[in-house]
Amino acid sequence: MVGKNTGITDNKLMEVAGLIETHINRTQTNVLRKLLAQPINPVIEPDMMVRIAEIEVIPEFMKEYSAILKEEAAASVKLEQGVIAIFPMYQKENPTQIRLVEIYASQAAYEAHLKTPHFLNYKTSTLKMIKSLKLVDMKSLDTETMSLIFKKLK
Repeated sequence: MVGKNTGITDNKLMEVAGLIETHINRTQTNVLRKLLAQPINPVIEPDMMVRIAEIEVIPEFMKEYSAILKEEAAASVKLEQGVIAIFPMYQKENPTQIRLVEIYASQAAYEAHLKTPHFLNYKTSTLKMIKSLKLVDMKSLDTETMSLIFKKLK
């Protein structure tokens, strides 16, 4: 249940159930009460993949590379269910130093991503633009906070 994954307590959800019973109907209340008895699904699955890509772009290609990367990242998040986030950024003091925070629902989602037309286009069209690439796989220190990452964004 979304409420439990975002920190709403069982007691508050039971209060909501009482309001539903009073103002709507008992059938809907029973649906909520049944859901409250079920365990919540974790936000972070054991095979979720989080990675930081460290990329150095050859300076004369920065404008072209940035446009291709923005297009690829947007398409990946929009079109692929298993791509949770691809967040590109650059260092203020050295704009040719690009970093991507990539979050995939699973290893299989990442492998499927590598075969998509938009990723293959990105990879082949930017190959000559990249001076160096390092992929760093990460593990979360605080899995409970993961569900709050995008909560504040509207």
